[in-house]
Amino acid sequence: MTAQAKAKWLRFLVLVLGGGTIYKLSNLKDAFYIPMQEQMGLSHTEIGTLLSVNAIVATALFVVGGLLADRFETRKLIPLGLIGTGALGLYLASFPGFNQLLIVFALLAVCADCLFWPSLLKAVRNLGEDGEQGRMFGFLEGGRGVVDTLVAFAALGVFVVLGSGAAGLKGAILFYSVIDIGVGLLTLLLLRGARQDNAARDPVGFSGLLEAVRVPGIWLVSLNVFMVYIVYCGLTYFIPYLKEMYHLPVALVGAYGIINQYFLKVLGGPAGGFMADKGLKSPSRYLKWAFLALLPLMAVILSIPRGESYIYAGMAATLSFALVVFTMRGVFWAPMSEVGIPARITGSAFGIGCLIGYAPGMFAYIVYGALLDHFPGEQGYTYVFSLMSVLAVIGFLVSSLLHRAVHKRVTRTTNEALA
Repeated sequence: MTAQAKAKWLRFLVLVLGGGTIYKLSNLKDAFYIPMQEQMGLSHTEIGTLLSVNAIVATALFVVGGLLADRFETRKLIPLGLIGTGALGLYLASFPGFNQLLIVFALLAVCADCLFWPSLLKAVRNLGEDGEQGRMFGFLEGGRGVVDTLVAFAALGVFVVLGSGAAGLKGAILFYSVIDIGVGLLTLLLLRGARQDNAARDPVGFSGLLEAVRVPGIWLVSLNVFMVYIVYCGLTYFIPYLKEMYHLPVALVGAYGIINQYFLKVLGGPAGGFMADKGLKSPSRYLKWAFLALLPLMAVILSIPRGESYIYAGMAATLSFALVVFTMRGVFWAPMSEVGIPARITGSAFGIGCLIGYAPGMFAYIVYGALLDHFPGEQGYTYVFSLMSVLAVIGFLVSSLLHRAVHKRVTRTTNEALA
């Protein structure tokens, strides 16, 4: 391996490390959904409201983040976002009231989704060639899954050692906070000497945003991400579903949540990237068929009887569904290359894509949570999971349109090259 290749992958590993730690606090519900209810006194709807406020602020600032990523060096924005997130976590560990929690979750979005995420996406895209975008983003998702899983299980260990109560939850939050600050300082040091891509060093500004808006394919890519993400939001409710319908112990529910939300990235990200690049030769084509594969898996989940004796069947079925979703998350940004987004406006393009694609976070958790609060028990989960199935059908249609547009572009480009 050449020195240039080693530097490329070292930079990539540093980016993965940051991407796998920064969202732990804003997604505290992944491993600690039940403790948040019991120790912080939050209902399904209140947790959904916190997540939605976080998503509303994030969505409002994604385009700003894209402009910042094109305007300033990503090696400065990435550490700033991580350290800011950790500082907010130190306050979150004091269990502030609900109104204060709303402010904290809003500021977490500023650090993670405005300062950090568009810069991360731009940095990753600039590391890979057009023919390896699926694998680069797949490895990003898979690498984040490794970091996610290790850090989350460590936090769960802190929670259990400290008694699985209020002290345990505070300890886990403090653990996440210290990790964020530490990784932020690490990226500040290790990215300092990294040479910036030539295209990335030229400030683009608002003109780059206008240029990105005029690329037709960006809207289909963004809508496709929207559909994957709105189904992904529903994975959160597999956690209380197994607790209420199959009587999982709280600690085991936490372990399941970590596997469901984090470890599956390790398998799903690289698997999705490989199948998209090497199998179907197109990320957009893979996404189309993956949406369709979700329907029979959800049918199995809904058909398994409830009760302790079927606990392993319920876990296997929900994890299988989540695995397919994570293969899709691993490659849903890769079509940015397929639709012809110039590298120099990548930050602006990802800002627009995030604005639309992650918009479900503004309302999906409230909708899902409200269904569960208004229809307690099995009926509420049936409504939530049925809604996810309908959304998967719509996602299949959107991905089909995206793949058709990509195919037309490839055909046109080939004909022009031969002319």
